[in-house]
Amino acid sequence: MENPQKFASNKEVIAFLAETFPACFSIEGEAKPLKIGIFQDLAERLGEDPRVSKTMLRSTLRHYTNSWRYLHSIKAGVPRVNLDGEDGDLIEQQHADHALEQLNESKKKVAEKRKEKKALQNPAKKSYKNKQTQTGEAALKRTNSTKAKVQRKQPVAEKLTDASMIPGTSVTVKIGKSIMQATITEVAKDDIHVQLESGMSVKVQANQLRLARTKR
Repeated sequence: MENPQKFASNKEVIAFLAETFPACFSIEGEAKPLKIGIFQDLAERLGEDPRVSKTMLRSTLRHYTNSWRYLHSIKAGVPRVNLDGEDGDLIEQQHADHALEQLNESKKKVAEKRKEKKALQNPAKKSYKNKQTQTGEAALKRTNSTKAKVQRKQPVAEKLTDASMIPGTSVTVKIGKSIMQATITEVAKDDIHVQLESGMSVKVQANQLRLARTKR
């Protein structure tokens, strides 16, 4: 018997998960918040299935949990579900705040891309607007120059270097107004994936991270 063909995309894997675990995953309608550590549960349940590798499974979960539909489901006090749809731990406020921040940032990026596309269709208008923006920014910089100098003298936590920006490094990550302990799990092209002490995996930018050993 021939080996079944491996899934080639996140979309195919999500459809497979929704069919295999319908009480947990879905491809339309309202999404359900997933249990923290759901990857390990999936790896155990699907360990013998040659169609989906752990690498593809991890990528698919990241794609699924970063979607607008899923981020909308992360509300404080709502229970997370396991693969069988059974209720588990309730979502904490800090996780809900982070999901809302991710959702707003994603929507903002989409809006900016649409704005840039429209600007390309009218370069003269774009040039005039950019000139006004640059003039306003220059005035603002001059007004706040003294304040900025004072702020730069204040001690700051140590930033990550290329050498320390690797999986396994202990860091602190700023989520909303909270500083949380975390460990780098993956370094992508534009983003860094970390795992919080609670077990939740999140995607952040390098400027949100500081070395955990810094106590200043």
